Amino acid sequence: MNWPQIRTRFPVLERFAYLNAGTFGPLSRATLDAEREVRSYEAANGRAGKEYFETMIERRGRVRELVAAVIRVPAGRVSLTDSTTGAVQTVVVGLGLAEGDEVVTTDAEHFGLAGPLVASRATLRIARVRDALAADVFDLIRAEVTPRTALIATSSVSWIDGKVFPWRELREATGVPVLIDGAQAAGAIDEDASMADYYTVSAQKWLCGPDATGALYVRDPEALEPRLVAYPSAASYDIAQGVWEPKPGAARFDRTFTPASALAGLEAALVDLPTGRYERARDLAERCRMLLAEHGHGVVTEAGQATLVSFRAPGGDSAAAVAALYDRGVVVRELPGTGLVRASVGWWNDSSDLERLVEGLADLR
Repeated sequence: MNWPQIRTRFPVLERFAYLNAGTFGPLSRATLDAEREVRSYEAANGRAGKEYFETMIERRGRVRELVAAVIRVPAGRVSLTDSTTGAVQTVVVGLGLAEGDEVVTTDAEHFGLAGPLVASRATLRIARVRDALAADVFDLIRAEVTPRTALIATSSVSWIDGKVFPWRELREATGVPVLIDGAQAAGAIDEDASMADYYTVSAQKWLCGPDATGALYVRDPEALEPRLVAYPSAASYDIAQGVWEPKPGAARFDRTFTPASALAGLEAALVDLPTGRYERARDLAERCRMLLAEHGHGVVTEAGQATLVSFRAPGGDSAAAVAALYDRGVVVRELPGTGLVRASVGWWNDSSDLERLVEGLADLR
């Protein structure tokens, strides 16, 4: 695989060591061109006409299949969403979680998952895994599960330090349905989501899609009530009679029409993905972790995890460190309230990006 050539797909890499896919992945030329083409059509012809809408509907089907292939699930069980948060809301509301229900989660979750759980007023049993070793996570979460537990809701990969959570083992050991936040896994690591009851995808991150694109996998769509619905959810409806018929499969959970330009950009991002990308990303992430450690930075990410590498900011001010690195052409993220800086290492990166990160940090000491 010609990785230097593949790297040229992303214009941002010509100027920056872009290590921030955990927030937004880099946009490829193909994605930008696809979005621009649709916008140009809309400008000249309006967002109207039979051809326009038929093209969008057909593209939705193709994108659904492409996302399903990334996480190795049937396309008929994938709903197109605008975010992981929206997907979590669909599940929480569909399950009817409320006061008196019990959900097991962890103290290392993003608010995109935790927020809807808290708002449901279900009883949350929170496993303290944030500072735990990866090897201890299973036991810590398992210990919170009781006969009353209705749902286990965790990340596949921790957004804080890249720790991989053993959600498949938890599902098998407990028999409790699992809701998995796949925001830092789908597109980053080789992920088979088929064992999850519910699995969310944030396509703007590691899939390098446009803003407000994502998906939700539902293993048994007919078993989840479609309560947050919209026009794309319906196979038919009769307003006069006050009835509706949901679409078959997970399309019943489609809550919005993804903008036509964003849909085209996402399709472009999901085709022609290079073989070996997951192995390359993990190798580069491990190289990043070791390089930071060798230069005396306080790395908190363990070896053998996913593609996020977190470390303590020089001087303890992560916001200042991230701003200073950006001025030096290195894009990383601060994790508010933690004193940590997070580097997101993807298959589009190379050793020069990692070296620029270390060199930039040396300037801050």
